Amino acid sequence: GEVVTSELLQNTCDSLASFDPKDEKNVIPGLAESWQVAEDGQQITFRLRDNLVFPSGSKATAQDLAWSMHRVVKLGFGNAASLTEYGFTKENVEQMITAPDDRTLVMKLDKPYPTGLILQAIAANRVATVLDRKTIMANEVNGDLGNKYLATRTECVGPYRLRQWNAGETVVLEANEKYWGSAPKLRRVIVRHVAEAGTQRLLLEKGDVDIARDLTPEDMAAIEKTQGLALSRTLKPQLVYWGFNNANPVFANEKVRLAMRYLIDYEGLGKTIMAYNGVPRASFAQLGAFGALDEKEGQPFKLDLDRAKQLLTEAGYPDGFETTMIFGTLPYAPPIAQHIQANAAKVGVRIKLEQMANAQLFARHRGREFQTAMLAWQTGVPDAHGNASRLIANPDNRPEAKLTQYPSWRHAFQSEAANKLAEAALLERNEDKRVEMYHQLQKDMMQSGPSAIMFQSVMLAGLRGNVRNWTWHGFQAYYDLVSKE
Repeated sequence: GEVVTSELLQNTCDSLASFDPKDEKNVIPGLAESWQVAEDGQQITFRLRDNLVFPSGSKATAQDLAWSMHRVVKLGFGNAASLTEYGFTKENVEQMITAPDDRTLVMKLDKPYPTGLILQAIAANRVATVLDRKTIMANEVNGDLGNKYLATRTECVGPYRLRQWNAGETVVLEANEKYWGSAPKLRRVIVRHVAEAGTQRLLLEKGDVDIARDLTPEDMAAIEKTQGLALSRTLKPQLVYWGFNNANPVFANEKVRLAMRYLIDYEGLGKTIMAYNGVPRASFAQLGAFGALDEKEGQPFKLDLDRAKQLLTEAGYPDGFETTMIFGTLPYAPPIAQHIQANAAKVGVRIKLEQMANAQLFARHRGREFQTAMLAWQTGVPDAHGNASRLIANPDNRPEAKLTQYPSWRHAFQSEAANKLAEAALLERNEDKRVEMYHQLQKDMMQSGPSAIMFQSVMLAGLRGNVRNWTWHGFQAYYDLVSKE
């Protein structure tokens, strides 16, 4: 479920459908060359291409694809949420996703969800990739459905296949000679992990790498001024937020959560620390998504210590309180944390900062072992439902539910009214009414939601002048379209 892993998967394993490289809101054919939707909206029949072949040489069939999708649900890892939130369960998935012949996959739905959303959320998602069942099951260990085997391998249909993965160091992808589509322009792609942004920039300047990612504002400013280098920029469907554990009595009070929003100088940070990394955004629906508020309505807050103090007093904390904030290794995290800490101190809120490795941060956050935390969350669909269903809606708030792929659950936040509105918006067939519902939910959650959303991320890459057609948007980077002079 992580961002980097998703990018690698998308370039090694095709899905039923794909996001259009030219328009992220548009879904185009992938493994399926076409599809038909039933009048009631509760069944989609996909027609697979006839020339799908696994790297092993075996023909890829609709039966393999149905098994692959069943496998996601049966394993029950984080990815399963992409299917279970649309009614698929371990008990029904084999009846709901079937393959009547080698080229036909039938997906039945328990409710009339918007077809476009299902195509984005499932058909164009990593959960709808076709895996080489024969090869994988030959390497199954203790009923793991090949999970251990696939930790360092790909056995799917896509433009590249994984040749080598040295954890924390290097990933090597090689073009798949049996690929059904146009052959990738580059036969080999090497992805290196370079921890220091400055080192990345130096490697880019020297020509040792062609593309550099996750750079500091200083590095990006320098790249813009360097002949032979360029910056590529695109909005990302990722939100940077300060989340509050609602299991803590202090943060269970919505006036306290609202007060925290007024401790952030969105505009000032947007012009300095986040100048290259993001744009101010307080709404849970990212810019560019169906149903999202516009830039002005989606960010109504500003730094206002008097308002924060007033809200804290109304909440019963006139002298403030003590708390902690955990955050990870993103380059902008420490200065934002220090900025909030300084402003909070002026209204009596004493925040202890704790930086840690991202793996530890994710584990703490997913285990509800925090008071406040600064993280980023990325949705998989250009639709307000994508974030409404994770950042806001919470189907089961019990600790034992362990809905770790729901930040709402991690924040121990559950609102019956928000759940109902999110569900109604999801099933509304009239698009204008659906937009209105999402607008209302965004406005409600900016006042009482579980976290202070601060920025929408921007993806930037430093490119050498010999790189041609680097193509990406918020939902995919297309390695197979890139070439070099």
